[in-house]
Amino acid sequence: MQLHLVDATYELFRAHFSPRPGTHAPDGRDVGAVVGLLYTLLTLLRDEGATHVGCATDHVIRSYRNDLYPGYKTEAGVPAELLAQFPLAERAMEAMGLVVWPMVQFEADDALATAAVRWADAPGVERVWICTPDKDLAQCVRGDRVVMRDRRHERTVDEAGVVARWGVKPASIPDYLALVGDAADGFPGLPGWGARSAAAVLGRFEHLEEIPADIGEWHVSVRSATTLNATLRAQWPDAQLFRRLATLDVDAPLPQQDPEELRWRGAHRTEFRALCEELGQPRLAGRPHLWQD
Repeated sequence: MQLHLVDATYELFRAHFSPRPGTHAPDGRDVGAVVGLLYTLLTLLRDEGATHVGCATDHVIRSYRNDLYPGYKTEAGVPAELLAQFPLAERAMEAMGLVVWPMVQFEADDALATAAVRWADAPGVERVWICTPDKDLAQCVRGDRVVMRDRRHERTVDEAGVVARWGVKPASIPDYLALVGDAADGFPGLPGWGARSAAAVLGRFEHLEEIPADIGEWHVSVRSATTLNATLRAQWPDAQLFRRLATLDVDAPLPQQDPEELRWRGAHRTEFRALCEELGQPRLAGRPHLWQD
């Protein structure tokens, strides 16, 4: 059994900002993101042969992390026409017969992390594919059993790939982001710390607490090591906070307990065809290769 965990929020953003012409429903609504999402999911199911699929969305952009840090990402700056498509996207995926996890207090990434941890060692599960290029999810990669799949660039990243790309092991990704920051999530990291310095230090000392306060014990070749160390000590509470923001929760509320519950049994014929008519996409109505009713 191969589990495919889809970052549907990413897919919606990717479809909305793609260079192809916009798509509008007969009533004038912008539905390009939803149509793009449906096509990529149908490709996953039909051409890539996925059988067990879970799709996570940010039902609302804000999460409990906004209570921890005022600068954390919000819906500000997200086009209104894209935000309006999230409920429609969730309804569309359900019409396709897919398991959907719409997150409210948690984030879509938390749902994917929860699913990966819950089922990585479940009987019958051979591999978990986290379908996203989002570096946050790199912390969930484990050997070649739990991997990230960037379907857009046809790139698979296993544990060795995480180290090759970011210079640290998956377990160090939250520490790495605490130092370098994550612009997409709205926190800045620590001044002076960059990708190279963070990778060099965390490549030797896996977590923030393990970085010696005595610079003489670093034995790592980085520029301005003394300054970096001083910044880390002076801004230690910020580093801890940023790491908390970057650490994905693995207890998001997913109702499914058995990975077999993610099996795709086909689209709901009546609901899916009605949805395609609503979207003004008659060609989509014949795309599913399996119907469950």
